[in-house]
Order: sequence, then C-alpha cells, then structure tokens
Amino acid sequence: MQDILFYIFASLTLVFGFFVIANPFSRNPVTSAMFLVLTIISLAGLFVLLHAFFLAVVQVLVYAGAVIVLFLFVIMLLDLKAEEQRKLRTFAVIGGVISVGAILAIFLQSLASSPLHADELPLLEGGTAQLGKLLFTQYLLPFEIVSVLLLVAMVGVVLLSGKEAK
Repeated sequence: MQDILFYIFASLTLVFGFFVIANPFSRNPVTSAMFLVLTIISLAGLFVLLHAFFLAVVQVLVYAGAVIVLFLFVIMLLDLKAEEQRKLRTFAVIGGVISVGAILAIFLQSLASSPLHADELPLLEGGTAQLGKLLFTQYLLPFEIVSVLLLVAMVGVVLLSGKEAK
C-alpha cells in the first residue's frame, strides 16, 4: 500500500508542478499559485510516507500557508495589464538561462559528490532533535544558501511590487 501511495503522491506532485509552469486552464497567475498549493500538499504526503511528520506539517503550514499568501499578495499588487505589454529582453532571457544552468550544474555536482549512501542515512522518524542537529551541523552551508536565496527573493518581490518611475 505504501508503494501505491508513493506513486500516487509522486505523480500528483509532478502533474501539479507542471500545471504551475504551463497552466493549460487559465492564464491567470492565481490559478498557477493554487496549483502550487496542491503541489506542496502532495509533497507533504510524500513526507508523511517517509515518517517525517514534522516536515510534512511545516511544509503545509509554512509554504502552503504563509508563502502562498505572500505570492498571492504580490500577484494582486502587480499590474498584469502592463506586464502583458512588455517585450522580452534577450539579455534577460539569456542571463536567466545561464543562471538556471549554473544552479543546476552546482546541484548535480553536489549530488554526485555526496558522501552519504543509502545505508548511512539517519533514521529521523519524525523527530525534531535529530533533524535540527543534522541541519545545523552537516547541512549548515546549504541551509545558509537557502536563507540567502529567500532574502534575494524577498528583495525581488519588493522591487517587482514597486511602481516604475515614468
């Protein structure tokens, strides 16, 4: 039964994640944000299957609750009619593709050089003490990188929500 649930949650996560990016139902970004909520809930189901109950609850409360509300607030603040009239800048598109490629290369390199093997993985069983110790000792650098990325995203939200001077 656990294998069937894994395939159900994994396929739902992939389908909803695809709908976040390429939404065939509507061009409204609010619909994409709702699909992001469904993606996050499907990921929480995968965490429950891994017996990481704390991570599942945090996933739903923090991401599906607070972060999606922030996204929706920014979407509502943006003037979407003005956004539709903008043309794509080739320099911005090339810079974005190079940035995504660099992040993907770093991710694949760190994944390939990971010292952990499947038999060495710690059993978390939903506990927060082992999770906190592991997070702030072995994974301190990735944790700090994620915090800097969130800071950059917050600054980007502030810049995007500001009106342009004419």
